[in-house]
Amino acid sequence: MNNTKFNELGLNEKILRGIEDMGFEEPSQIQAQVIPVVLEGNDVIGQAQTGTGKTLAFGAPMLNNLIKENNVIKGLVLTPTRELAIQVNEELVRIAKHTRIRMLPVYGGQSIDRQIKAIRKGIDIVVGTPGRVLDLIRRGVLDLDEVQFLVLDEADEMLNMGFVEDIEEIINNCNSYRHTLLFSATMPGPIKKIASKYMKADAKHVSIVKNSMTVSTVDQYYYEIKQKDRFESLCRILDVDEPDTSIIFCKTKRGVDELVESMQRRGYNVEGMHGDMNQSQRLNTLKKFKDEALDFLVATDVAARGIDVENVTHVINYDLPQDTESYVHRIGRTGRANKTGTAYTLVTAREYSVLKQIEKATKGKIKRKEIPTIDDIFNVKYGHILDNVKDILEGDTYKRFIPLATELDDDYNLVDVAAALMSMVYQNEVSFDYTEHSIGAKSSYVRLFINVGRKDKLNPKLLLQFFNKEANIYKESVGDIDLLDKFSFVDVVEDDVDTLIRTCSGKKLCGRKVNIEVSTRSRKK
Repeated sequence: MNNTKFNELGLNEKILRGIEDMGFEEPSQIQAQVIPVVLEGNDVIGQAQTGTGKTLAFGAPMLNNLIKENNVIKGLVLTPTRELAIQVNEELVRIAKHTRIRMLPVYGGQSIDRQIKAIRKGIDIVVGTPGRVLDLIRRGVLDLDEVQFLVLDEADEMLNMGFVEDIEEIINNCNSYRHTLLFSATMPGPIKKIASKYMKADAKHVSIVKNSMTVSTVDQYYYEIKQKDRFESLCRILDVDEPDTSIIFCKTKRGVDELVESMQRRGYNVEGMHGDMNQSQRLNTLKKFKDEALDFLVATDVAARGIDVENVTHVINYDLPQDTESYVHRIGRTGRANKTGTAYTLVTAREYSVLKQIEKATKGKIKRKEIPTIDDIFNVKYGHILDNVKDILEGDTYKRFIPLATELDDDYNLVDVAAALMSMVYQNEVSFDYTEHSIGAKSSYVRLFINVGRKDKLNPKLLLQFFNKEANIYKESVGDIDLLDKFSFVDVVEDDVDTLIRTCSGKKLCGRKVNIEVSTRSRKK
């Protein structure tokens, strides 16, 4: 981790405010190295893995230096998949929050007429997949003569998916004085050829070497949640696990304050740490935590850097970190001194692909756990109450209350009295006013490869009809569909994958014998 601050990189105030609103306290390694180079006007080849913060690395300086002109496209970002196009666009929108720069994602599977209408109204930056971008160019809708920035994101993936010719045609439609930014995890020959042919000779090469990141003493789990249930999910987890000493990580300083306040209102012994607190506050809080006067410490990544506490049993990622390296630093706070630790991460369905990237980088397995139900919570608390009652019965301190119990025996069944007293204790034991038995999100998606594509006249409607007819699987179980020329990718709810592969493989679709298998290419951030 570096100690550089975003305000030291040369970004203007509007971009810095957008980054601050996103909650990032300091740049990742690739951001710290790439942003100043792009701001100076250089072409850049960035070699870094997914999950290192590349979007902000190219997005912040592009937005910073972009010169707006009415109804003129000034920036184009190419991505291999529509998921990535959507996610990159969303992050650029957040970075540009305090500017008037307008973005538009374009990709197959969405109405091209709607995208054409939006472009004609006036867009500054287009983020899209090569196929759809090329279609818009050929229709005369997308004019790239005045493009100031061209970004090729995950260039090696675009190469693997057969987009090289499309990319070259798109580049040839751009002006020669543009800035070109190429990002790729690997640098195979064809990518080097593109860089050599279409980028300036003095392009800067920034390579972020990824160290092997393993955390062998930490058991890693994730809970798939609904965004609206994030806090209740945390309470349910804490009520069942009852960790001794835990660090809970939030992405933003505001998030730390809000979570601490919510937890304190529900009786948790918790305090927070973040960069806006003065040194004495942080030291005082850290001392309490080390002395085990606090059960929970809620912190941002930067504030937690100086924490060195051996007996942390759990690390909980309330929010996902900015990059994989931060995840490893976080969970490394537990499992120390030859002890086993536990790391929990809360993710929404949209964040699941980021989690899989982290899992790949850490070379470990992050196992799924179900959010506890009310029965799960009751059973844990019931066990504690029963143990406490047995301990009291083995002593004699309870005997002073026998007259009161005898008095109640005149009007009530003593079993009912005992149950009422246990109910009172139970209400004090739980932290949340739970109403729904279960709040778990639906099953995660699994990415599948299918050997049928656009050239076979396949479209999403035909694919969904095929799944329904052959496997009795409905569109509610299907997520994103990416149709390529010779093959396709589709996200299917985990619970239906085995059935779909078993019943659909070998059947005919668009005149071809179908082969379906779990894809080795994860959904992209």
